[in-house]
Amino acid sequence: MSLGELVARADARGLAASGLACLDRCLPLLDGDDDVLRPLWAALAADTADTSGPDWAEELARVRAELVGLGGPGGVEGPGGPDGGDEAVLLVRGMLSGAPDDRSVPALRAWADACSAAALRVHRLLDPAADPEGPAPLVVGELRRQTAVLELLAAHGPAGVRPALEASTEGRRVLRAVVSRRARGHDARL
Repeated sequence: MSLGELVARADARGLAASGLACLDRCLPLLDGDDDVLRPLWAALAADTADTSGPDWAEELARVRAELVGLGGPGGVEGPGGPDGGDEAVLLVRGMLSGAPDDRSVPALRAWADACSAAALRVHRLLDPAADPEGPAPLVVGELRRQTAVLELLAAHGPAGVRPALEASTEGRRVLRAVVSRRARGHDARL
């Protein structure tokens, strides 16, 4: 099944996990603590049918407050340069600001779609092997992880949250390594 079909069939928990996983994998661009999103993951793992619980909105507000003003590690350059104008950083900030406070299916579907596109764009911008002729390796890996998260949630419900988080953590490590290499390259040029 394609990524688009998986998003179209996902329930509220799957959509929230999809958007959250994209944000989690791109977190190195904000230079945020790796565990900052854990409470949101925990809210998704709670075995309840209530998808509008206050935990999600409260934790989302806390995460936004913690990450506000973080512009990413020095030396991460994109089309806008190493400062806060970097397109990749702006895309990640957009994922965070676009997260819905309520976990209604329509709001989550729009957020999951936006996060998917933004995360793929971030990976394309940061891929040193990007080739206009074919898919960039970082983008291929990100697409694979997005699909895996949705498949895990569709197959296992709340029990799929933990393996989805593990897949996301792997992707975050990959992107952190790319960001670190770019920062070292930028420092070497100074």
